[in-house]
Amino acid sequence: MHIQILGSAAGGGFPQWNCNCRNCAGVRSGKLRAQPRSQSSIALSANGVDWVLCNASPDIRAQLEAFPPLQPARHVRDTGVQAIILLDSQIDHVTGLLSLREGCPHSVWCTDMVHQDLTSGFPLFSMLQHWNGGLTWQPIDLAAPTFTIPACAGLRFTAIPLRSSAPPYSPHRGNPHPGDNIGLFIEDLASGGTLFYAPGLGQVDEHLLDWMRRADCLLVDGTLWRDDELRHCEVGDKLGREMGHLPQSGPGGMIEVLDGIDGPRKVLIHINNTNPILDVDSAERAELGRHGIEVAWDGMSILL
Repeated sequence: MHIQILGSAAGGGFPQWNCNCRNCAGVRSGKLRAQPRSQSSIALSANGVDWVLCNASPDIRAQLEAFPPLQPARHVRDTGVQAIILLDSQIDHVTGLLSLREGCPHSVWCTDMVHQDLTSGFPLFSMLQHWNGGLTWQPIDLAAPTFTIPACAGLRFTAIPLRSSAPPYSPHRGNPHPGDNIGLFIEDLASGGTLFYAPGLGQVDEHLLDWMRRADCLLVDGTLWRDDELRHCEVGDKLGREMGHLPQSGPGGMIEVLDGIDGPRKVLIHINNTNPILDVDSAERAELGRHGIEVAWDGMSILL
């Protein structure tokens, strides 16, 4: 399985355009040893030719341009993207679909909850019908969550409901439903390699741990170092867990969760601009290293 990290930051990217926190100001001035990052998205392939895009971030055009296999130029108009899976309906995971309108129609796999959001509060499916048929919805049925995508049949996907909230524009924002946010367990049917992918992960229970223990690689939520990070950095007032993101530090945090899982490669993705792990020289980055946890970066490739 080929895994390409197209974008590794949380919403807003890094540096965020209107943020002057220590990290954003430091990377702009060159005083901080950190790599700029675009908003999170990955691409998966069994053969290195046919690719599934997992989420479509607002930065998708630059991300596709930075990874030549997604633009193989076999025809006058061409792409290596054969299908798109949406793990949720958050702005930073779906608005890239607007930039892909010239390539419509696209097959888009998502849950009923995500489809409802994208035909009501933020009606992308309706809007894009005006471009060559727009988006063809392929339902992810949580009652039968394992599926394959014909154009990339070498990979098998299982959708795993995660506890989270729908976006602010969602009609059921205050009434969470299974399917608002999912993780993916992906198997390469030829190599046997397995990936657990969950860029938004607010709570880990025993059922979820069972899936995580089966994976060769964990690519999981790295949004915040501390639960009150936005307050600490004076850029917001919400706690990480309120937004559906498990912080790395503290009791029950992501470090503690990952320490309890032996074997897989452990990589954090969807990293907020305020997170001190972006600073290569920070104590927090060194702490991750002592626990064998990596930090994803744009352009990172993983082969399973």
